[in-house]
Amino acid sequence: MTCKTLCSTLALALALAACGQAATPPPLENETVVADGEAPAPAAQAASNNSPAVSEDGAPDLTPPVLTDEAERTEKGARNVLLSFARAIELKQFDQAWALLSPADKAKWSRARFAAMFADLGKITVAIPTGEMEGAAGSSFYSAPVTITADDKDGRPVRIEGKAVLRRTNDVPGSTEAQRRWHFETLTLDWTH
Repeated sequence: MTCKTLCSTLALALALAACGQAATPPPLENETVVADGEAPAPAAQAASNNSPAVSEDGAPDLTPPVLTDEAERTEKGARNVLLSFARAIELKQFDQAWALLSPADKAKWSRARFAAMFADLGKITVAIPTGEMEGAAGSSFYSAPVTITADDKDGRPVRIEGKAVLRRTNDVPGSTEAQRRWHFETLTLDWTH
């Protein structure tokens, strides 16, 4: 390492330290980065460049990452599903967003009808602020507002508002693993303009 490179690296580390940030080196090639609370993915599924897996049709796989059992029980588990839903809408992967919905919501919106709600929109932004967690007999619920903004094909602003309610069965004897994972209970979406 040259003196110039060493001085530049030292200056960057000191500047970051002054801002209260640690200088974290980028991940090494083939190193799997795991967010806090996420369970490490099997080696066969981890991409060497840390990009999302790609589905058979070439689209990114936006399936919510698997979390540790402890993280899954918390608000983090619910937000995990909501953020995957938001990413799918923003990336116009409407089939993947639809796949996360409850059977009742899938009956309310067919796959084609759900995609048609967003098909003519330009750049889509989905906001899902922090919600509220509640417990009931044997289950936990998480509700959060959903706001989708975009422009229509004529450049006019579009705003869709609603509410997402997710549910997970607490660790009740006889419950399945799928029931103990956060999943959509209901989703409402209304065009406000």
